[in-house]
Amino acid sequence: MKNNKNQQILIGGAVVFRDNRGKKQFLLVKQKEGDGWEIPKVTVRRGESSARAVIRLTSEQGGMTARILEEAGRSNGTSFINGKSIPQKHYYYLMLQKGASGEMIGFNDFKWMEFGIATKAISQKKEQEVLKSAADVLKEWEKTHNRKQMEF
Repeated sequence: MKNNKNQQILIGGAVVFRDNRGKKQFLLVKQKEGDGWEIPKVTVRRGESSARAVIRLTSEQGGMTARILEEAGRSNGTSFINGKSIPQKHYYYLMLQKGASGEMIGFNDFKWMEFGIATKAISQKKEQEVLKSAADVLKEWEKTHNRKQMEF
C-alpha cells in the first residue's frame, strides 16, 4: 500500500492587506477568465515551506514586498488531476504589503477591496471564512504590536 502523504499537495494562501488612506484593503485575484474572486494561492514546491511559497507568490506574481504577520487559517481540500482525487492542505497567512515593486502578473485580474466588499466578492464560502479569520487575527495582532511596525 502506497503512502498517501506523498500524494498530498500543499497550497499556500496569501491574505495580503494594505492601509489605503486609513482603510484596510485586501487583495483578491481571479486566476483565469471566468473565475470568481479568491485569495491568491500558490502550490508549495518540494523542499519549500508554505510561508516561503507565499512570499515567493507575492514577490514574483504580485510584484510587491509583503511580510507575514501571522498564520490566518488552515483547511483541507481535494483536487482532481487526471481523474484522480488528490488531497490538498491549505495554509493561509496574513500578510502586510510593504511596497509595490513591479506589476501584478500571473493573475487574470486583481483588485484591492475593503473587508466587507471583499467578503461578499469571494465566491467560495471556505475562503470567506479564511478572510474573516484573518481580519480577527489582524485585530489581535494590532493590539499586541506597536503601530510603528505597520508603517511602510
